[in-house]
Amino acid sequence: VQLQASGGGSVQAGDSLRLSCASSGRLLSSARMGWFRKAPGKDREFVAAVRWGVGTTVYADSVKGRFTVSRDRAENTGYLQMNSLKPEDTADYYCALEKSTGWASWGQGTQVTVSS
Repeated sequence: VQLQASGGGSVQAGDSLRLSCASSGRLLSSARMGWFRKAPGKDREFVAAVRWGVGTTVYADSVKGRFTVSRDRAENTGYLQMNSLKPEDTADYYCALEKSTGWASWGQGTQVTVSS
């Protein structure tokens, strides 16, 4: 399975963006899709994740209440709805699948730039 993230762009603070993560194949119900971001000069940071089957979600404190992670099982696509964007959300955003050995199947990132 390969993942491809898309939907990034340049926006103003307070704006919204929706990122998509398309899977090349069908994902198992037990799979978990995660979103991560990496800002220049900073380590990669976990953002959010969704369990493919039941849809349970988890968020980093920094985005809780502003971002919503979801999935469309029929489309094999995950989403990250980002509202009330802040300049500190500026980063390259990646999606990945959780394996028994950790996060893998990293997709190509999509850039998000938030201007104040």
